[in-house]
Amino acid sequence: QVQLVESGGGSGQAGGSLKLSCAFSGNPYGNCMAWFRQAPGKAREAVATTNDYGTLSYADAVKGRFTISKDNAKSTLDLQMNSLKPEDTAMYYCAARSKPTCDSDPPLFPYWGQGTQVTVSS
Repeated sequence: QVQLVESGGGSGQAGGSLKLSCAFSGNPYGNCMAWFRQAPGKAREAVATTNDYGTLSYADAVKGRFTISKDNAKSTLDLQMNSLKPEDTAMYYCAARSKPTCDSDPPLFPYWGQGTQVTVSS
């Protein structure tokens, strides 16, 4: 049973930084993991995805500002968010697939955390 628990959300100023962390258990090595976000009234969107085989991808809106990293020794998936913008305000979710192939389509991820809120003020 895969379990995902996010932490690290909160409030920040535009131009500042926040770091999100997802503690995972029961997730086999290599499977794709991702951070998604969902703002009020908007569809859930992939922010960044990674697996253990060198795959990394970012949404255009966060390229150069956000960094996803996975630490298997600590069983954590982090999202370092720099140069924050008010439009980054959303609920952020950690998610995992049951295969290494990464994708940005939420229905392809069977495992989800409860989410952590990020609010960026101008």
